Amino acid sequence: MSADELRLDLEELRRLEGLAKRPRVQSLLSNEIRNVDAKLAKATAPAPAAVPQAAAPAPAAVAPAGLSYVTLSSFSWDQDNEKIKIYVFLEGVEQEKVETTFKPTSVDIKFHDVQGKNYRCAIPKLNKEIVPEKCKVVVKPTKVIITLCKASKGNWLDLHFKEDKFKPSMDKEKDPMSGIMDLMKNMYEEGDEDMKRTIAKAWSDARSGKTTDSLRGLP
Repeated sequence: MSADELRLDLEELRRLEGLAKRPRVQSLLSNEIRNVDAKLAKATAPAPAAVPQAAAPAPAAVAPAGLSYVTLSSFSWDQDNEKIKIYVFLEGVEQEKVETTFKPTSVDIKFHDVQGKNYRCAIPKLNKEIVPEKCKVVVKPTKVIITLCKASKGNWLDLHFKEDKFKPSMDKEKDPMSGIMDLMKNMYEEGDEDMKRTIAKAWSDARSGKTTDSLRGLP
C-alpha cells in the first residue's frame, strides 16, 4: 500500500475515533491508528545510505519486545441491584491510554504508560453475566472506576465465579447414587464431629443397602 493511501486511511480512522462513543470501539480504532501510523512511518522512511565495503557492518535492529503488565490484584468493589462498581486506586492514568475488553463473563482492563509502567486489572470469569456494551471505565485523579452492568438484577456474593461444591453431579453416565455420595463426602469434609459420625454411619449403611434409614439422622 502506498504512503498516500496510508495517509488517507489514517485521516479516516481519526475522524471515526472522534465520532466513536463506546469504549471498546474507541480502543479498536486507537489500536488500528497506531498500526497504520507505524506502516506510514516505515513507508516514508528514507532508504539507508550505502555502506562502503571497508566499513564495519551496522548492528542489526532489535525488535521491541511485547508489552509487560503489572497485575492489579488488589481493588475494592460495591454493588446495587443493577450495577457493579470496581475501584482501582492508581494515580497518573490517562483516559485515552486505557484499553478495555468487556465480555459477557469476563473483564480485562489495561492501563498503558502510567508513570512509565503498564498495569492490568482482569477477571477471567465473573460470578454472573454482564452487558458489555453498557459497561464503562471512568478515570479520576487518584483512582479508576470500572462500572459493570448486570445482565440480570440481583445481588452478587462475589466478583469471581466459584463452583458450587455442594451441588450433586448430574452426569447421566454415572451411577444414580454417585451424586448423593459426592454430596455426603463434601458435607463430611465441612461438618463438625457429630455430622461426621452421622454421615459415616449413613455411608456405611448405604453400601449395605440401608440408604433411606441411614439418611434420617442428617439435619
